[in-house]
Amino acid sequence: MMKLVVNLPAFNEEQKLGETIKRIPRQIPGVDEVFIQIIDDGSIDRTVQVARDAGVNFIHSHEVNRGIGITFRTAVEKALENGADIMVNMDADGQFDPNDIEKLIKPIFSGEADLVSASRFGDKKAKDMPKTKYYLNLIAAWIIGKFLNYKIDDLTCGFRAYNRETLLRLNLPGAFTYTQEVIIDALGKNLKIKWIPVEVTYFPERKSRVVKSIFKYVNNSARIILKAVRDVRPMKFFGIPALILILISLGFFVYFLAMYFQDFKITPFRNYLLAAITFLLVGLQFLVFALIADMIKSNRKLTEDQMYFLKKEKYGK
Repeated sequence: MMKLVVNLPAFNEEQKLGETIKRIPRQIPGVDEVFIQIIDDGSIDRTVQVARDAGVNFIHSHEVNRGIGITFRTAVEKALENGADIMVNMDADGQFDPNDIEKLIKPIFSGEADLVSASRFGDKKAKDMPKTKYYLNLIAAWIIGKFLNYKIDDLTCGFRAYNRETLLRLNLPGAFTYTQEVIIDALGKNLKIKWIPVEVTYFPERKSRVVKSIFKYVNNSARIILKAVRDVRPMKFFGIPALILILISLGFFVYFLAMYFQDFKITPFRNYLLAAITFLLVGLQFLVFALIADMIKSNRKLTEDQMYFLKKEKYGK
């Protein structure tokens, strides 16, 4: 029996939540049961009551506001507890069309993907999306995609479908957000990811819970992305700078030798020699970091494999 859990994270969403819940289809081809789950992140308005009145199946509340990253982690745990074969996560404010859920879960049914993300950058442009947010998303997706050798259409869209295997394998330490980490973590675990273009409408009066200030958002996102990429591709993360620094060192040393053999004097060219030694030492340091980080990655994989089997046993199926 195929069970779909549609998860809506909610923080003070009393205005739009009821309408969004009612628009979620309860009959979807290929799915035997559709459940709606609300993770209330410490709302102080009528969010929980609105959700109950709209007929959601599961509600879990945080006592205080804990942030979108922790809310997503709770959503994954609760979806597994509630027996989800697939979890679809979508915003509670109605910006996405719930009828697109069917499009997102189709590649999971066919085995094409373990994780399907909506893309706001397909043929249909996102309506009223702030330009800064639009271009920052595109740039971040391009940079991370190049680094991981995987074309990423949309790095930060939260409207996604996850199969049970992905839910069991994800490990998310961040509290600020989760969208970038999930994509990078899934790619690091060789899970199959697919993007499906959808139409999204941004409400001008809507204030983002994550993007309260562009500088803060870029700063926090950059730290999260750097940490995630470091953990997933440590040899590349530290190895490329190591290689560049050693090559620069080699260049200085060759130049020094070329000058030295002209009149066999060191003093006039000793700065080139010192530069070569400095770049070599820093490059070797990065190389050691790469080897240590790769060793930590191997240990982390063993730990994550154990966690996967523990979670599989805990949540059954």
